[in-house]
Amino acid sequence: MSYPPHPPPQQSPGPYQQSPGPYAQPSGPYAQPSAPWPQQYGGAMPVGGPPGLCEACGASPAAPVTVRGHQGMLVIMRFLRRQGTFCRTCALAVFRDMQADTMVLGWWGPLSVLITPFTLLANLSALSGIKRIPAPVTAGWRPPLDPGRPVFRRPAGVLALLPLGVLGLLVLAVPVLFLIGLVAGSSDGDHPTLTVGSCARNDADWPDQDLEAADCGSAEAQFRVTGPPSGECAPGDYMAYPEYSRSGDVSLCLHPLK
Repeated sequence: MSYPPHPPPQQSPGPYQQSPGPYAQPSGPYAQPSAPWPQQYGGAMPVGGPPGLCEACGASPAAPVTVRGHQGMLVIMRFLRRQGTFCRTCALAVFRDMQADTMVLGWWGPLSVLITPFTLLANLSALSGIKRIPAPVTAGWRPPLDPGRPVFRRPAGVLALLPLGVLGLLVLAVPVLFLIGLVAGSSDGDHPTLTVGSCARNDADWPDQDLEAADCGSAEAQFRVTGPPSGECAPGDYMAYPEYSRSGDVSLCLHPLK
């Protein structure tokens, strides 16, 4: 005798079984809850930080900043650089610390004396870019770096005034000495122009000549200026240097009046 087949027995859902439904969500090892940056990275920001956020505190907006430093050590030297994405507050702190350290430690070497001023000037260009970063509008996950006092209100900035002042004096001394040399040279070559028929006196002892024009009717007149007809002065006359002539290349004769 044959029996009709029976359907398999129904099993009631157990404690580890879930009833399927139209809104059941798959569970698995890849489902991650959303969380802010610190929780996603174990409470710490990854190196470099996300785009647009300060890598030091996490505030935004932020921008790429590069601040340079220099350290002279008599024989050797070190070129320093701090580069990253910072908000305005943290970037200003990096700039002030690097600038102050360079002002104190950057001078102690022959070449460092020349390199340090250019490093400080380059950082001023970086400071101009830092000031253009907008103030933070989104707080980060940690406090920003402390900018501290301005550079020249720190002891390092006060100490740096001495080498900066000496360097400034040297820079100013070069053009000043150059101008003094030009004035002295022009005064040495500034001779009076003597013409034939005029009179002159010599304020130096022969054979040196320091001729000056004089009134022929005055007691100061010592010589009458003549032109050598044959290229040579008459016996008893003196020959003036060519620079006393109008063209600067003709030697005039000086005939004694006394």
